[in-house]
Amino acid sequence: MNTHTENDQKHFISRFRRSISPGPIIPRTDKERKSAVINFFALHIHPPTVPETVLRFTHTFGLGGMALVLILIQFGTGILLKFAFEPTPMTAYASIQSLQTKTPFGQLIRNLHHWSASLLVMIIFLHMLRVYFTGAFHSPRQFNWIIGWAIFACVLAANFTGYLLPYDQLAYWAVMVSTGMLGYIPVIGPTLQSFFLGGADVGPATMRIFFAFHTALLPVIVLILAGFHFWRVRKAGGVVVPRASLAEISDNNQVRVPVLPNLLMRETVTALVLIAGILAFSVFFNATLGDPANPGLSPNPTKAPWYFAGFQELLLHIHPAFSVFVIPLAITLFLMLAPYINFDDNSEGVWFVSPKGRRMAIISGVLSVLLTLVLILIDDYAATGIKILNSIPPEISQGALPTFILMIGMGLFYRLMKSRFSATNNEAVQSVFVFIMTALIVLTIVGAVFRGKDMALSLPW
Repeated sequence: MNTHTENDQKHFISRFRRSISPGPIIPRTDKERKSAVINFFALHIHPPTVPETVLRFTHTFGLGGMALVLILIQFGTGILLKFAFEPTPMTAYASIQSLQTKTPFGQLIRNLHHWSASLLVMIIFLHMLRVYFTGAFHSPRQFNWIIGWAIFACVLAANFTGYLLPYDQLAYWAVMVSTGMLGYIPVIGPTLQSFFLGGADVGPATMRIFFAFHTALLPVIVLILAGFHFWRVRKAGGVVVPRASLAEISDNNQVRVPVLPNLLMRETVTALVLIAGILAFSVFFNATLGDPANPGLSPNPTKAPWYFAGFQELLLHIHPAFSVFVIPLAITLFLMLAPYINFDDNSEGVWFVSPKGRRMAIISGVLSVLLTLVLILIDDYAATGIKILNSIPPEISQGALPTFILMIGMGLFYRLMKSRFSATNNEAVQSVFVFIMTALIVLTIVGAVFRGKDMALSLPW
């Protein structure tokens, strides 16, 4: 009788387990591993097998997977923070103080949320650079490139809306500066500024709006876009297959290996190393919390969050309408339309298009660093002394004229690089892309690190 009962229990457990997954718990053969990938919902972002060449870490550096891990960390720590945070100007700062000093592991959870948010911005940006430099935006992946930038924009928005929530001096005035930039957008700028602030200044309405965006709307959008992004990668056959050169033809008969364990093991190790790294960093470095917000006392300097520092730096040199609207719009259009340019070659899987393209990219990056720094120094120390500029309306002398020169300069730079190196348009467009991205990075570093009192250039030490 007891034996019969034990057999029934075993059969029940077996039936229950098989209802979840019909295959073995630990797949041991390639056939079982392929079946596990097909049957397990979470693994549907991968095909059952992948080309062996895509397993090299230096092909993708695991950046897309790192971004997903950081997003999950954001969701997990964000949910925990909601249990302690009180989203009103009167209570927000005190609730963060209480979280850090009275809640077990509260400081660590906030540190993880804070640092992983900033790291997520950098990782997604690096991922987009990797995608471009390996030609992973060509057909059939053009629209996925746009989705990637949309995710990046949402992550920036999530960082920005979360920036206000501690409601300290740094957060309050950074939001004042950043939302002030919106007011310079022609026609709709003041309306946008009023919408996000919920009035004329940062206050209770602003906190409610930012909290709703940060904890509800933006996370849902990021989840939808990320799911769509991974689905399109899957439909395109996974990540691009690396090629040594354009002359190398993609081989459909190349060696393929099961995703489980070959790829998943590498992804798991990368995720664990990333989690360990961000955890260790969060243990030793606390997220900043300054003095409580004081609307009557602005700090000097008053800076935007670091990821908007490049545009704040641009605002110091170019008329606001052009620095916060025209130039960003032009850069956005260039990035969105780049995959649809009629390129000479499909450079999918080839780093920097070619060895020549790599040299051109390095030259473009160096020129961009030098020229951007020189223009910043000239504008800070020399341009104010040019009297003829003082007689021209600022909309022209500081806006239309420099913007026109920059855009014409990019066109001439494209023609120069193409003719000087006898380059394909793939290589020449890549040079322009590198020049623009490098200039934005330089502006961001200068604005975030090398601007001191009264936004004057100064050393950070």
